[in-house]
Amino acid sequence: MEMGRIRLTGETLNLKELEQIAVHRASVEIGEESWSRVRMARELIFTLDKRGVAVYGLNRGVGWNKDKKVFSQFYDRYNRNLLRSHMIGVDPECTEEEVRAMLAVRLNGFLCGHTGVSAEIVEYYLEFLNRGIHPVVKKRGSVGEADIGTLSGIGLVIIGEGEAWYRGERMTGDKALAAAGLEPLLLGPKDGLGVVSSNAQGAAFASLGLIEARQFIERYRRVFCLALEGLNGVLDPMDPSVNRERRFGGQIESAKSCLEILKGSYLFDPSEDRALQDPLSFRGQSAVTGAVMDALTYAEEQLETELNSTDDNPCLLPEEDRMCGSSNFEPLSWVLAVEMVSTGLAHMSKMICQQLLRIGDPGFTKLNRFLTPEEGAVIAYGTIQKTFSCLDAENRMYANPCSLDFLSMAGHIEDLATNATMASCNMRKIIDNLYYIAAIELMHAAQAVDLRKPPSLGEETRKLFEAYRKVVPFLCEDRNLSCDIEKTYEFLKEYNVTIHSHAKTEVL
Repeated sequence: MEMGRIRLTGETLNLKELEQIAVHRASVEIGEESWSRVRMARELIFTLDKRGVAVYGLNRGVGWNKDKKVFSQFYDRYNRNLLRSHMIGVDPECTEEEVRAMLAVRLNGFLCGHTGVSAEIVEYYLEFLNRGIHPVVKKRGSVGEADIGTLSGIGLVIIGEGEAWYRGERMTGDKALAAAGLEPLLLGPKDGLGVVSSNAQGAAFASLGLIEARQFIERYRRVFCLALEGLNGVLDPMDPSVNRERRFGGQIESAKSCLEILKGSYLFDPSEDRALQDPLSFRGQSAVTGAVMDALTYAEEQLETELNSTDDNPCLLPEEDRMCGSSNFEPLSWVLAVEMVSTGLAHMSKMICQQLLRIGDPGFTKLNRFLTPEEGAVIAYGTIQKTFSCLDAENRMYANPCSLDFLSMAGHIEDLATNATMASCNMRKIIDNLYYIAAIELMHAAQAVDLRKPPSLGEETRKLFEAYRKVVPFLCEDRNLSCDIEKTYEFLKEYNVTIHSHAKTEVL
């Protein structure tokens, strides 16, 4: 990665680079070695066809039609019909960021050299990313065993059909191509199948979700530390020696990070008013958050394997001069990891809600009930518990595994599925809800700090507190709390923090 330009090779794409392409719109380039693999796979397609070898998606149909012949004079018509008939998704539509991630994931998959699509198809994925042509793709319609019901939206634009966004304007596919100086492509053998038979949508959603999860955790840690200062909490659970003896990497990192955030805080000084031990929701924060971090690390490893390997069926093997039917589109290895992350995030949701209940309780804080500045006159946060309880219930629902919920389809040929896209979307819904719950905790934490007036805050928590108070003032009188929640949510999602991930320092 250099000068905002990402080189795709089919072997080296990581989540950070995918984020640069999808979110920050970095341009993309392809090396000659990768192009060579694409051409070799394409040559093998024609060689096999000339030999009369039956090839799924080339001279034979797909799904239940796997035994139906497709004759060479009908290749373009067949592939067009394949794209049209597979355009079955329903709203909502994917965002442009999501579509860019999908384009990048599938493009990198082509470069593995096992798909067999034409070089022109690969070139158009590259051009779509670099010229900002973003096909309209439906978010729902995949069962997560290759996203054949949704990725067709990309293929239709390639042939001048469908719709796309270009320079902020929605238009038909042919107009988008013309505006960008491109022409619709004619499709050859296996081109249609190569476009639709991929887990690019689910993998893109999962990748973006894992990126978002790490960003959320880094922001939440600062909110938690400010809440701990509002509570006058205990730092013992973050002791390096204690966590070292526990040996879990995520827990060690989480405790260390919180101590760095709190550097300079009054919590390092003894206090007669401080409890011997805090409730488990505060005491166990490093352990719970650390467990999620460990799950994230595992999920990232699984996803990066997915991003840099073929998920094509059949799998072309140019070096061996053959192709082989496969189940390489089976994504369960990383879908299980995504569902594990979702479970961990739901645990975090429950933990934060418990923290909120404690920080509004004078039995734990020795501050006024619900952090009111004037008991009997100002209600303050007396009813906001209903909001985070509702959001937490949603998170519990989204964390429920959906990879087991599928039907037998395509004449019982396709009798396994994973709901990969749904699992990934559910994880991202949890993260968005967590931002709201953490926003409510930030409201409480800042109010508690204002009421307590501690002698000093941590270096990072002070920055958070001061920046936040420029957006949402101290609650001195009851006001519309929905507005405060929304402002705090937006503030938290945009708050810049420095994180340490995979030995790299990153700024969010």
